[in-house]
Amino acid sequence: MASHVRAALLSLGVAALLIQAPLIAQATAVSAGEAAARHVDRAQLMRDVETLSAPAFEGRRTGTPSALKARQWLVDQFSAIGLTSGGTLGYVQPFTFSTRDTRALLPGGRPYRADYAAANVIGRVPGREPRARILVITAHYDHLGIRDGALYPGADDNASGVAVLLAAARHFVRTPPRHPVVFAALDAEELGLRGARALIDSALLSRSAVAMNINLDMVSRNGRNEIYAAGTSHAPWLRPLLQDVQARASVNILFGHDRPMDRGGLEDWTQSSDHRPFHDAGIPFVYFGVEDHPDYHKATDTAGRIDSRFFGDAADMIIEALRTFDARVE
Repeated sequence: MASHVRAALLSLGVAALLIQAPLIAQATAVSAGEAAARHVDRAQLMRDVETLSAPAFEGRRTGTPSALKARQWLVDQFSAIGLTSGGTLGYVQPFTFSTRDTRALLPGGRPYRADYAAANVIGRVPGREPRARILVITAHYDHLGIRDGALYPGADDNASGVAVLLAAARHFVRTPPRHPVVFAALDAEELGLRGARALIDSALLSRSAVAMNINLDMVSRNGRNEIYAAGTSHAPWLRPLLQDVQARASVNILFGHDRPMDRGGLEDWTQSSDHRPFHDAGIPFVYFGVEDHPDYHKATDTAGRIDSRFFGDAADMIIEALRTFDARVE
């Protein structure tokens, strides 16, 4: 998740939580005697995270050889899974952008400028009803790279979301969905949601043809067995669908993080990840993600710190949610 949008709660956060408490829906995960939905090969899920967060990928910083290596690995995965190519160059959607950093001035007072060549990796599954509107599933594959000699692996942020995206792609290739589904592994989230903006502004997607966006960013670590589904404050009709999913999930789905604190909300994540450009375009979204943990944006965000049980349960829940959206969203 982009660091500039992960602000700390204000000093009145405790009071805000007390105000918010009656408004947050915290359903209970299925009991031990009930059967949760199971869709994911959990060993494969962990292998995918371990691969993307391995030292060989050097933290996947946009514009580096490691990002190109990660991109090619994703192209190979999309092809092996059997997704239809959806980019402008096979599975690849290249784009460029520039950033300016006024905190690092060059001689003469000019702001530092960096130009980037980046690329999303896009695949599709055609729906059984090809005229149905599209479900767009996103997860960013870039991270922070190497800084001051330290490698930032980005296992939870966001190799975890990419691994679940791949698991969902495998599921829907085996079990064709009703809606057409676009799977988008996005670049340059950490540099300002650039990949999501490039996708939503491109000819690859007609905005009016998109039913909703499901964004996956940091989904593998939570000691309280909780994961947030943000976005229902903007699209309340999604809440009953997710409450139904809860009945078949082993993790607790929480609602919140999608409205300002001055309206009784928690820290607002509406603009914090790749769902924002979809929201700005008027497209409903659900953002699945955990709250920050001590290894967020640190060199210690490694695959070895992921709770594989929670991660597998969260992945199963997300795919069950995707199945529910596919069945019930018009």
